[in-house]
Amino acid sequence: EGLVELRRLLGVLRTDEPASRSPQPGLAQIDDLVDQMREAGIVVVTTIDGERRAIPPGMDLNAYRIVQESLTNVLKHAGPGATASVTISYRTDGLAITVSDDGWGAAGAIGRDDAGHGLIGMHERVAMLNGTFDAGPQPGGGFRVAATIPCDNT
Repeated sequence: EGLVELRRLLGVLRTDEPASRSPQPGLAQIDDLVDQMREAGIVVVTTIDGERRAIPPGMDLNAYRIVQESLTNVLKHAGPGATASVTISYRTDGLAITVSDDGWGAAGAIGRDDAGHGLIGMHERVAMLNGTFDAGPQPGGGFRVAATIPCDNT
């Protein structure tokens, strides 16, 4: 994933076209992301615990990407009719993100050619921010991703 990102960055630097100056997404765009996933065919329920507030840009982008990758995995692996639940908790010491579904879970990925490195990438994002990450099948079916990201400034 790091090599792909480096190649993309080098590609931007090598082009004669001006680089995109649009801001990176963050948790303020979660509602748009959820709408896109609903249009793609999954039911998504969101819960925001605590008061939404500004968080450091790197943390904001990584939190968004964790939700994005988790929902993409639901779309790919949970199966038809799955429902996803996204909970973002603003805590005094950081942020907690949980994305779960009631679909096929890890069994939905068995034998599929499109199994990527999404969980590894999410784990690396959280580790880079000194957080904790856990992902796996849920008892009774489905899959759950949980991340906590500490922050002194939330």
